[in-house]
Amino acid sequence: MSELQCEALKVLAEIWTLAPEVRLGQLMAHLGFLGEVHVGKSLGYIDDDELIAILYRHRTELRSRLACTGNPSIPPCGDASSVSGSSILQETTPAVEL
Repeated sequence: MSELQCEALKVLAEIWTLAPEVRLGQLMAHLGFLGEVHVGKSLGYIDDDELIAILYRHRTELRSRLACTGNPSIPPCGDASSVSGSSILQETTPAVEL
């Protein structure tokens, strides 16, 4: 196993630690989606260096969510966008004044 592959597995384990409620299959599907978005390849065709880049981006996003909210189930604060580049904050209608 190469150093890059060992690093990818290490980061994958770290990501799973940051989001323990995610099933392994969900995580793999999500990484496949991110691969299609960022490198235009499905998971089976992503090179190791491309996969590690996707893993790093996803880890950064998860860390940011946790640092911002302290709870991964709550949307992040600030100027938030997902690793896919799309907004992850839902637009809401203004609250009615009481």
